[in-house]
Amino acid sequence: MTTADTLTRMIMAGQGKIPADVVIKNVRLLDVITGAETTTDIAIVEDRIVGTHASYEGNTVIEGAGRYAVPGFIDTHLHIESSLVTPLEFDRCVLPYGVTTVICDPHEIANVLGAEGIRYFLDSAEQTVMDVRINLSSCVPATGFETSGAALEIEDLEPFRDHPKVIGLAEMMNFPGVLNADPGILAKLVAFQGGHIDGHAPLLLGTALNGYLAAAIRTDHEATSAAEAREKLAKGMAILIREGSVSKDLKALAEVLDENTSSFVALCTDDRNPLDIAEEGHLDSSIRRLIAMGRPLHHVYRAASHSAARIFGLTDRGLLASGWRADIALLDSLEECTVSDVVTGGRLVVPELFDARAPVAAVGLSSMKATPVTADSFIAEPRPGQNSTPVIGVRPGLILTFREEATLASTERGLQPDLNADVIKVAVIERHGKNGNIGRSFVTGFGLKRGAIASSVGHDSHNITVVGANDEDMAVAVNRLIELGGGFAVADGGKVTAELALPIAGLMSLEPFETVSHDLHILRDAALALDCVLPEPFLQVAFLALPVIPHLKMTDRGLFDVDKFDFVS
Repeated sequence: MTTADTLTRMIMAGQGKIPADVVIKNVRLLDVITGAETTTDIAIVEDRIVGTHASYEGNTVIEGAGRYAVPGFIDTHLHIESSLVTPLEFDRCVLPYGVTTVICDPHEIANVLGAEGIRYFLDSAEQTVMDVRINLSSCVPATGFETSGAALEIEDLEPFRDHPKVIGLAEMMNFPGVLNADPGILAKLVAFQGGHIDGHAPLLLGTALNGYLAAAIRTDHEATSAAEAREKLAKGMAILIREGSVSKDLKALAEVLDENTSSFVALCTDDRNPLDIAEEGHLDSSIRRLIAMGRPLHHVYRAASHSAARIFGLTDRGLLASGWRADIALLDSLEECTVSDVVTGGRLVVPELFDARAPVAAVGLSSMKATPVTADSFIAEPRPGQNSTPVIGVRPGLILTFREEATLASTERGLQPDLNADVIKVAVIERHGKNGNIGRSFVTGFGLKRGAIASSVGHDSHNITVVGANDEDMAVAVNRLIELGGGFAVADGGKVTAELALPIAGLMSLEPFETVSHDLHILRDAALALDCVLPEPFLQVAFLALPVIPHLKMTDRGLFDVDKFDFVS
């Protein structure tokens, strides 16, 4: 809370009557509302900007040296778990890229650990240097068509509603539940009327979209075409342009960001791992790409900051002006969005800030309860009376999958992969110790000629998902994951060729993000050695089990037709 003494200091420093705590000298300030660029000092007291468009003295001086100053970036929707590191390591990894606020849905850990997972994230958010805000997970489990580790009803969420880090209700992905007025879904929607409710409505249009929006759902990060985004914008929905490790919608949606829409458009990553962050950056990557694609420069920066803050009710940030939170990215180039320094809450980001954080104890270290499998566990029996087999079609850069058909040979070991046609097996193994289910089918688009890839990151219930060219390597990869307590594994010729342990709920590493990035390099090389053609095979495996994203998915209970919202017969 700002005291009268602190407010007095802010007012006096703003007038230049006393030195500010921090002054950034001689920067070119970008006004994200008008596009104007002004050479100025920026004066800061505690966590607040108190003066611009003037010259100031400060107890600490940061030399702007002609660099550009823009508001700190806001990632409007992401799952920190998908970075594969803890929230404190995510903080250390991403903040230097200018991301000063993130709006996180701890949906992944909540599906494994329930309320304990949300509490872990709230405890972590109180320690991070960046401002981590939480939207409470609305759909745990996402559907009733898979086996989850936990379930959260409104009674489980209510104790967290008034936490200072909580914004509102996270992505309402069970849109059929909304449209059919499911009582459990309605209870959550009713509780958050008047607050923020995040949307998740892939390909939902027409009057069905109207009905969904009637529940006061305000945002969507699942639009994958400009036409879809334009209809949603026309109906009052804010569009979050997503560019993650797997879901890459920026190219398709860039055209909707212009002078007329930028106040209703923001940016998000959803899921991005440390390897991609190291190679491409974070939101800075989206910003530079949008500018390179001809989007108006200051409107891009507006979407990344002020618009994002407005959409999510963060009324204290998103502008570089007196009275606003001192979240600032200093750039060497506006067009290239090259971040050279970051100020968050009035503090220059240096290693000592991260060193001063209190540790947060890991949770979910014994969440892996799957029993070992054998090659026979993956025998896929032919469907009676059916000559063809439905196959999940994967496309690079999309978590949308497609329904294809294949005619597969059948032996005493059931239906066989067709490697020449790029049809391999996929299976989901229940890992929460509830029923031991194994769902089996086939997938195309990976390009594997041998071996197997397994992951305990399996949105949304996070069972073990494995794809493979043969049953033996599938068993080797899965059993290694069980031994690790979760993670990624690649197997080839009966041996594990690469692995990454993710023992925190089977989702996150105990290691620094630099180690995780290094191990992901090795894993990616191991996948390429199997002739995998996907640039991000591991998260692509993880999304095969997500039964709220069209069109065909795999769960531990069987092959699921998302369009019909029922199992394939």
